Amino acid sequence: MARLDGKAAVVVGGGQTPGETIGNGRATALAFAREGAEVLVVDRHLDRAADTCAAIAAEGGTAFAFGADITDEEQAAALVAHAVERFGRIDVLHNNVGIGAGDATATKVTAEGLRHIFDVNLFGMALTCKHALPVMREAGHGSIINISSVAAILPFGLIGYKTSKAAVNAYTESLAAANARYGVRVNAIMPGLMETPMAIDASLAARGNISRDALVEQRNRQVPLGRKMGSGWDVAWAAVFLASDEARFVTGVVLPVDGGQSVAG
Repeated sequence: MARLDGKAAVVVGGGQTPGETIGNGRATALAFAREGAEVLVVDRHLDRAADTCAAIAAEGGTAFAFGADITDEEQAAALVAHAVERFGRIDVLHNNVGIGAGDATATKVTAEGLRHIFDVNLFGMALTCKHALPVMREAGHGSIINISSVAAILPFGLIGYKTSKAAVNAYTESLAAANARYGVRVNAIMPGLMETPMAIDASLAARGNISRDALVEQRNRQVPLGRKMGSGWDVAWAAVFLASDEARFVTGVVLPVDGGQSVAG
C-alpha cells in the first residue's frame, strides 16, 4: 500500500519557474501522486500547473490543474471550493509559495517590494489555510504543510524574505496549537540551498554576471552534508512523510531540510 493511498491533496505552487531542474512544488505533486494521492495542482500560471499534471498522468497518477493567485482571497477560497467539489474533502494542503523578487536590505527595501513579498510568502498562505481549515475541522483530520526557508533562522541580509519566512514559522506553530483539538496537523519545512529553477535559473537571469557552473559550485560549498545542494525531491519526500499517517503524532514542527546548514551556523 502506498503511503498516501486514498488521500486528496492540494499542492499550491505546483507549477514551477522554467529551468533545467525540478522545483519543490512540482516534485512534491509528483511524489504525492506516486504515493497514491489524487492531487489538485494549483499555480497562478495555469499552464505550469497543467505541465505538472501531464507529468503525473504520464506516470499513471491522477491530477487536476487549477489556476489561482492566492494573494486574492476570492481565488484562495475558490481553489478550496474546487478541491471540495472534485474530491469531497481535503486531506492535505501543501503551501509551496515564496518569492524574493523586490527584496533588499533594511535601508533600501521599498514599501511596495516588502508588501508584495509578505503578500505572497505569508498572507497568501494564510488565506488558503483560512478556507481549508473549516473543511478539515469538519472532517476531523487533515495535514497542512507550509514551506518556509532556512533563511528564517540564519543570518540573511535581505529583510523581506527572511522576516516573511520567520513569520511563516510562527504562523505554523500558532495554527498547530489552535487546531490539534480538531485533529488537524500543521507543520513547516525549511529548505536550505536547493538546485531548483527558482534558486538557480531565476537567479542567473537576475544577476547575469556569473555562469551557471560557478553559481552551483558557490552554493554547493555552503552545504555541510556532501558539499552539494539538495533538490526538489528532498523537500518532496519530507512533505510525503508529513502528509502521511506515519506522521499522525507530529504537529507544530518546523523541519530543516538543508544538509546541516542550520546546525553548522
